[in-house]
Amino acid sequence: MAANRWTKEQLKLAFHLYCQLPFGKLDMRTPEVIKLAGLIGRTPGAVAMKLSNFASLDPAITSTGRKGLEGASNLDREIWDEFHADWEALAVESEMLRRKLDANALPMDESEEQLVPEDFTGETRKVVTEQRIKQTFFRKAVLSSYRGRCCMSGLSEPRLLIASHIVPWSKDKANRLNPSNGLCLSAIHDRAFDKGLITLTDDFKIVVSDELKRKKESFVIEVLLPLDGRTIEPPERFAPQPEFIAWHRNQLFVDNRK
Repeated sequence: MAANRWTKEQLKLAFHLYCQLPFGKLDMRTPEVIKLAGLIGRTPGAVAMKLSNFASLDPAITSTGRKGLEGASNLDREIWDEFHADWEALAVESEMLRRKLDANALPMDESEEQLVPEDFTGETRKVVTEQRIKQTFFRKAVLSSYRGRCCMSGLSEPRLLIASHIVPWSKDKANRLNPSNGLCLSAIHDRAFDKGLITLTDDFKIVVSDELKRKKESFVIEVLLPLDGRTIEPPERFAPQPEFIAWHRNQLFVDNRK
């Protein structure tokens, strides 16, 4: 019935949540699913089904034999395409929609302590708020896709994990918040990747630079050199796009900048 059709705003909120939940929690019993259901006047089961519809559109999921729930609508696909065309605008819009529905809403990642200083007003406050919404969205989307573990070391302590950009924030505005432009890395692996001391092949094998291989320090020998040739742990969703990996390898990797 027409009355039961999902609105575009409801679908944006559902996809926004889909991006930030681990694949294994697209479930009617998950607290975040129950919360969103209450906010938009849907049942938890209906929200869980919609999240699974989105999963059926995700190549990172379907390529591994998982299917999600078939039956995604044309509007589901439209929302998927809209987010992929403008991650920044849709991430901010969806968070603001959610806050309008939930007067008691807190920042989605409280460990970030994302509070805007009291003396920030007007446009400055708006810019800071939106920036932190974007950062929180990207972090949640990337870490949940990698099950909260560094894809190179397996480290799972959230305070030591970074949502690392493959193509840096400053180099590609359109993909700043695209989860496929992210890797979940420990702080040390993030720094090595960011500085081009390690990179990835097209089939996601780690390449350690010759510069690091010449180091005689025990930490480098014991922690970083064994990474060479190892395949990263793949994400459950939003697999790194090959063009982003190629950009990092060709533009940032120190062995290719000599």
